[in-house]
Amino acid sequence: MYTEIVKIIEGGIVGDKEKVYNYTKVLVEKLEKSGDASLAKKIQSILSNKRTRMVSLDEFSTKPVDNESRLDMVDIFIPDKSFEDPILKNYIHEEIDEFIHSYEQRDVILRAGIDNVSSLLLYGPPGCGKTTVAKFISYKTGLPLVTVRLDGLVSSLLGSTAKNIRKIFDYASKRECILFLDEFDVVAKLRDDKHELGELKRVVNSLLQNIDDFSNNSIMIAATNHHELLDPAVWRRFSKIVKLEKPNKEEIIQLIKLYTKNIKCSAIENIKKLDLLAAAFEGVSHGDVKTVVNNSIKKSLINNKYGIHNWDMLGELYLYRNHRIISEKDFIIYLLHYGVTQKEVSDNYNYSLRKVRDITKSTE
Repeated sequence: MYTEIVKIIEGGIVGDKEKVYNYTKVLVEKLEKSGDASLAKKIQSILSNKRTRMVSLDEFSTKPVDNESRLDMVDIFIPDKSFEDPILKNYIHEEIDEFIHSYEQRDVILRAGIDNVSSLLLYGPPGCGKTTVAKFISYKTGLPLVTVRLDGLVSSLLGSTAKNIRKIFDYASKRECILFLDEFDVVAKLRDDKHELGELKRVVNSLLQNIDDFSNNSIMIAATNHHELLDPAVWRRFSKIVKLEKPNKEEIIQLIKLYTKNIKCSAIENIKKLDLLAAAFEGVSHGDVKTVVNNSIKKSLINNKYGIHNWDMLGELYLYRNHRIISEKDFIIYLLHYGVTQKEVSDNYNYSLRKVRDITKSTE
């Protein structure tokens, strides 16, 4: 079996997926004959699982380029097993799962005489997980994610913009993948916008035509923070539309636990403090929670503390929202309101205990 293992490694290094696949099958057969049925079954399940596709980056190496800037117009994400499920509301998870299952069962759906177009429009505030959902679908289906930032396609010559769009769709149509159109509103704007040129309206028409002609073997996902700008005709091109929202209290708690899993966090161990901490975060996006928690961790590591507390995250959250301490009184009241004790405020923010107590009395 050493020969098969060496051949599999060689194939993986040079990107020869057929070599990897064929020698893995031989390895499975030898494992079964040697009595290691459990490992053989596990490897076989990996081979046969639709979600695990041996896709080589070489297939996507020749990226489309903007003629004006000479820059690549797409980024490629190849899913692996390190990707974690996004933290979203249950009904949104159900919608995404249904979309994935619809793609996986597309042959059954087509045989029933139903035209199955795997297209998804995601909209909602910035930082609420649109890119994460696209990567999650890539991970679940095993399809490479071809990300296009449409703001980078808009050329000073609008005729070139239409050509760039055509290039992108031609590129994605030649291989099974997920075409992810980020910042979708940049191109898919209202055609009756009186402030836009007639040429831009033709660009929108070109986009709609390319969407209609896109391969049924692939998935198309579009994302926008400004759904109100989209042309009404655009909405009809998508088989599934999902609105992503800011996290609620329960989701915030899950996010805090996720982002602090590799460092000691005292707030996680105290239900009351964790509940108050989550309440302080309400109204921010998933991305904001990650930024604030990561800033707290970085500050802790820089100061050789190797652990964070609720007051660390609350302090970072206050600065993230206000960009400065509005007043010492305002900041102290804020910390106390969200569960930091008078002594903790004094010890960790260099305020005298008497000052903290005086401010507490003034608010009673």
